[in-house]
Order: sequence, then structure tokens, then C-alpha cells
Amino acid sequence: IGTQTNKMRPFSKIANKDPLFLTGMTFPSEFPARPETLVKLAVYDAKDKNQESVIRPFFLLFQSNFLGSATFSIGDLLRAKDERLTLNLRTSDGVCAAGTVVVSRLKMGEMEEVDVDHITTDTSTQKCVQYTFSLLSVYLLLVFKNPVCKVYRFQTTNSKWMLVREQMEECALSLSIPKQLLSLYIQEDMVRVQGLTELGELSPHWDNLRKEVINRYGGIISSYQETLAEMDKITGSFKPSCCKAQKSLEFIPINLHTQRMRVTCPRKTDAVYDIITVGAPAAHFQGFKCGGLQRLLSRYEAEKKSTAYQCIYYSPEHTAKAQEVLSSISLLHPLITGLSEQLLQAAHEHSSSKLRDTLKNLSDKTEQFVHTLKDELVKSALLALHAARPGFVSKNQKQPGQVQQQDSIPQHKEYDEEEWDRVWASVAKCLNCVIALVDKLHEEEKSKQEPAPDKQLADLITSHNPGDWREQLSPLVSRLQECVQDVSDQAKRAMTFVLLQEAACSAPQGFLLQTRRDVVFILFVRNIKSKHALVCGFIMRLYAGAQDKGFLQQLHLVGLVAQFESLLSTYSEEIGMLEDMEVGIADLRKVVFKITEAKSEELDDLQPSVCGRRDHFTVEVPLPCPVFQTLPEEIREGKPVQVYPVLFNVGINEQQTIAERFGDISLQERINQKNFEILEAYYKLLRDKVPIECLPCFQTQSDIKELLETLGQNVVTKKRKNVEILWLAGAICRRLNGIRFTSCKSAKDRTSMSVTLEQCALLRDEHQLSKDFFTPALNCMRSRLSHGDIGQWEDPEAGSGTGHKPASRHFYPIALLLVSSHLLVVWLILSLVFLLAKYQ
Repeated sequence: IGTQTNKMRPFSKIANKDPLFLTGMTFPSEFPARPETLVKLAVYDAKDKNQESVIRPFFLLFQSNFLGSATFSIGDLLRAKDERLTLNLRTSDGVCAAGTVVVSRLKMGEMEEVDVDHITTDTSTQKCVQYTFSLLSVYLLLVFKNPVCKVYRFQTTNSKWMLVREQMEECALSLSIPKQLLSLYIQEDMVRVQGLTELGELSPHWDNLRKEVINRYGGIISSYQETLAEMDKITGSFKPSCCKAQKSLEFIPINLHTQRMRVTCPRKTDAVYDIITVGAPAAHFQGFKCGGLQRLLSRYEAEKKSTAYQCIYYSPEHTAKAQEVLSSISLLHPLITGLSEQLLQAAHEHSSSKLRDTLKNLSDKTEQFVHTLKDELVKSALLALHAARPGFVSKNQKQPGQVQQQDSIPQHKEYDEEEWDRVWASVAKCLNCVIALVDKLHEEEKSKQEPAPDKQLADLITSHNPGDWREQLSPLVSRLQECVQDVSDQAKRAMTFVLLQEAACSAPQGFLLQTRRDVVFILFVRNIKSKHALVCGFIMRLYAGAQDKGFLQQLHLVGLVAQFESLLSTYSEEIGMLEDMEVGIADLRKVVFKITEAKSEELDDLQPSVCGRRDHFTVEVPLPCPVFQTLPEEIREGKPVQVYPVLFNVGINEQQTIAERFGDISLQERINQKNFEILEAYYKLLRDKVPIECLPCFQTQSDIKELLETLGQNVVTKKRKNVEILWLAGAICRRLNGIRFTSCKSAKDRTSMSVTLEQCALLRDEHQLSKDFFTPALNCMRSRLSHGDIGQWEDPEAGSGTGHKPASRHFYPIALLLVSSHLLVVWLILSLVFLLAKYQ
């Protein structure tokens, strides 16, 4: 098939003779279709070359058996009746008719033999749905690019025909989200360096540790800034697997694609199935010689205790609590200051209602502030910080003639423990004084409104002008602000000192682990966004379910489940990848989504953004006003949407066979068991808060509870390559309105095998695919170069810049996976026997 206009150069593609494999003509952006665009069809006969096609490229066979050609314009096709043309094929001399060819415009989404009585007449609903889908189409242009597609026609069990469209696209946000997260990491580390600098004067021992930690943070900041600079130079957004070990690309996901299958069946509405495919989100550049994050973190915690003689050891829970206190202070302190100013403004305006409402908000935030500071960790850290100051002398050192050892390890018991209680309690006392005065002013306002003699009323009005309230409140509010400021400064220094201990005990290994954890986390977030890894997945699911009231109710009451299907083996370096993924999945629970109203419908205003810190990130997803207004009130008011990520892994390759027979698969078993418990807990929470009718309906009416019970049994069953776990987990995820991800080491062979098998199973179970067409359908989807379809798909490994070179693989049948593993073991045994015989 070739196209050409007067204003652009031609491009072509090779079609397919298989009647199941429809040749769809998609016009890329650089070759837009116009009415004057000419399309030339050249037909070849290759029926006698089947044996040669195994060896020779199929497009070479076309050149030897030319039958004829025909030419038409896009305008001719659109003007034709039923948008269908029947063309006569002409031989090379342009005379002889060699046959006919039928060309039609394929419209996905049209239904055949629809009963008019079942068509809704609610035009307002139809317009809203159409508007949502048009916005989704526009948004897909923002999120995805370089689409490649295939179209199939398969027979159903009732002898009807279904149309299946596969579309694979790259995610355009592969650079946007990593850049935002890297900037947040740099900002967070800079704030931490500033906090360490503001600790004040320390004894030589602690001051040396502080300098070392600041230098370490400076190295991380410098490294991230260099990475950002390198990423700014990247023009594309796709990272092939051959680049997975490049330093400048370590924060970009590997082979990130969205795989969308759209099915059109007679008498049914279209169904859409999305799967996000990505290479293992792991620190490939840093390698796996010493294992992955899970193993490294466990080893690191054990080693950290042994080096705690240099500093004060705080557990990971204490460190996390210190970060939480710092975050709470950073959030609440500005709010209290702002509310205090609003209170004075309400007093100046002499507005009783505004004064009352502002005081209530101020009281709530101040109580939260005081509750945060009552933690015992804050008091303990203040005692330690006091002992780390120069000139500190403990009681047992106060003896005549004894010189103080300033760099000795501080003791926690020599500071007045009640001092901190008095400090934070002063905040509550100041607040109580403000409340008491406001109550008094309200009482006076009431008494002023009661009937009184003329002289008394005149005196009352004279003695209370609008400026009195502000003048009376101002000293108390100022005192409250001073106390809050003083308490904030002390608590910040105390929590920063705790983090100093963590950083000092962990240097340098802890900083390397933090960098590795940052890499893995960004890869996961990019995937979840990417819609298509977490962010992209969420956005596409949100647009698709914008008119689904049950789904929206599920979002704000419970949250969204994201299921990651991993096909990594528990052998060699893939163990390290799986350990990285296990920690990355746990870190994803720190991510929430917040849906906001977009300023406009321009693509730039619909871009998602990320804010927060390492222990809590918020992804803001702007929606156009018409879609935003359909959301539940809770979501519109800013209630965050929680994410429940789960990971299930089953190795399926030859290396997994070796691991199961001679190695250890306890890592896989632990991951599956742990994430099954999370998935089960999510379902119970969903069942209690959302009616079961809100969940999507499927042809296979398997109860979710039954599926969970079966999954639980399979998780604990000792069975080699138990892919039933993946099937059940995927089915449960779809029934829970979740997002699906599939990955292996590079998101190539194993991932493709899994996705195509899942798609065919969906066609069989949900759309009555004929059993006689199951294997042909599977072979069709797995054949990247089916009978010479060279131009249809580009190599996903090479992105958009590879041109039309042939793909490097052909997907082999699943039976080969089962046979080849046994052949590998036989080969190993025979090789061992041969070596023994040779050297005997």
C-alpha cells in the first residue's frame, strides 16, 4: 500500500494475505490524510512460496509474483456508498483486469443489527459521554505518542464477527515525572542541609559528623543536578532496554508502553482493556552484584547498629517519626500564623461570625500542632541535642580538677525533662487566653444589643468602637505567634538532630541506598503515571470512568488498586531486580492523587504535577471543568485518592526452572503471600464501603470472594511455575476497577507472551471467541512480522526513531517455554557427563 500527494513524499507499508489479519491503514502525523491523497494497492501472489518464506523475507517474495494494482483517492472512498470501493486490478501494462479488490473505511465502535428499542434517548447524557471521550482522545495526544496498531477480525461462537484493534503507544511523560521528582529530591536535600547548618554550635565530635553528612548531601544534590541537566538534553521520551545501564537514563523507565485492546461485537457496546508494560523498575545502572534493595536494607540496618558507637542509634520508626514531625511543623506553622492574622482582621472588622469561625479553625490547627509536639521522641531528641552542645558537663563530671571531655558521647539524663513540657504547654495557654478574650468580647457584644437606657447606651457605644477588639486581641495573638515560633524552632532542631544521627550512622552506605531507592521509586511512579506506569494508569482509568458513578464512589471512599504482574525469575541478577521491586511497591503506598480543576482545556494546563517529599508525594491531576463538575463533592473539595499497589511474581523462563530445582524461591513466595493479604484487605474495605453493584460486570460471573479464596490457596500451594496466581490476580484486579501492569526484565518476550495470552483469554471469556479461532488469534497477535507486515509495527526496543526496520524477534508458542526448560536441564546433565568422561 503506498500513498502520495502533491505536497509530500510517499510512504508505504506491506499488507497481509491472512483474512483474519485485517490491513488497517493508519496515517501518521507526518503524513496526514487529505481528500486528494492517493492510495495505490499492489497485489502479489505468494501461494507457492510458503516454504521459502521461512527463510527469506516475505517482502522479497512479492516482487516475483505481481498480479496487478489499483489506485484511488481518499476523497473517492469517503464519497462512495457505504464508504466502500470495488476496484479492478490492472496488470503492469495497464490493460488486463487481473481481478478486483474491495477497500472500505473501518469504523471501530459501530454495532451491527442493533435493536432500536434498546437505544437511549437521553441526549444530554449522550453529549456528556461523547464530550468525555473526546477529551480522552485529546488527552491521549498529551500522554501518548507514536501509536502503532493492528486490526483483526475473529469469529464468535454464534458465527458473528468481532473486530479487535490492538494499539501500542509510548508514554510522553517518561521524562516529565522523573524531572519533577528529581527537582523535589534536590529541594528536600537542600532544606535538610540548611536545617543541619541551623543546628547551631556543636561539640567537635558532633560538628565533624555534621560536616561529613553535609558533604554527602552535597554529593547527592550535585549528582541529581547533573542528571537533570543530561535529561534536559534528551529530545525523545523512550528508553530501550539496550540503554538500561546508562547513568543519564537510570531514572527513565524501560520500554514503557500502554497496550490497549478495543473490541467491537454485534449488539454490544465496545469494550476496552488496558495493560501497561514496562521493564523491571529496578536500579539497573547500579547493578545487582550484592542483591536488591530488600536485602541491602536488611543488611544495612544490622550493620548500622554495630556502628552506633559514633552516634545515637534511632530505629527506622523513630527516623520516620522525626520526618513526620518536621513535615507537620512545616505545614501547621504557616497555617497558624495565617489564621492568627485572619483573626485580627476579623476583630478589626468587628465581625462576630467571622471571628468565631476563624477562632475555631485556629484552635483546631493549634491543637494539632501541640499534639504533634507531645511525642516523647521530641523530648528525647532535645535532651540529646542539649548534651551535644559545647561546654556541656554531666552531673557525674562535675568534680573539682576534672577536665570535661567535650567529644564524649552525650548522655540523655542530665537535662531538665520538664522544660520541654513547659515550652509546648505555653502554646496551649496562649490559645486559651485568646479564646477567653474572644468569648468575653462576644458577651459584651450581646449585652450591647440588649435594650438599655439612652445614657447607658451612649456610654457603651462611646467606649466600644470597632478598633477596640483588635487592640485587645493583638497582644495575646502576638504572644501566641511568638510561642509557636519558639516551639517550632526547638522542635525542628531536635528532629534535625535525629536525622543527623541517622545520616551519620549510615554514611556512606545509607546515602547509596537512598539514591537506589530514589531511582526505583521514580520508575514506579512514572509507571503508575504513565498512566501507564502509575500516573498514566490513574489518568486513563479516571477519564474512562468519568461517567461511572460507582467507580467515582469507589475512588473517594476506598481508593484505587494497582496490580503489578512480574515475570522475573528468582535466579541470578533477577533476584536483585525483584528485591528492588518489592521495596518500590511498598514506597508507592506513600503516593496519593488529588484531582483539581484545570484552568483551561489547553494541553499544557492538563499536565499532571507532583509535589511533596520522599515520605509523602501528591500527584495533582487537573481535569477540564465539565468533567471535574461530575466528580463527587469530596473529590472536588480536595480529598486525596489512595493507591493500593500489589505485586505478584511468577517466574516462567528457563532460569526459574533452575531456581525451583536447585535454588531458592522463598522471595517469590513471601512477596505473593504478603501482597495477597493486602489485596484481600482492600476487597474487605471496598465491600464494607461500596455496594457490590458499583463494580464492573463480566460475562464470566465469578464471585470476587471465590476468586480471592482460590488465589489464597494457590499462593500457599507448592507448585512449579504456578501461573494460575497471575491469572487470578489479574481477574480480581479487573473486577475491582484496578490498573494492570505487566513486566519482566526488559518488557519484551515474556511480557509479550503474557499480554497476548491474556488478551485472547479475554476475547474467549468475555466476547465468545470461537474455540477454533483461539490459536489462530494467539498466533496472529504474537507474529510481529506476520507474512511480511514490516511497516505495520516498529521495533518497540528502538522507539520512534528507528524507521521501518524489521523487528528482531518472532514470538514462539507457549509450549516451547514448557519444553525448553526441560531440554535445558537435560543439556546440563549431558554436559556434566561429557566433562567427567573427558577428564577421567
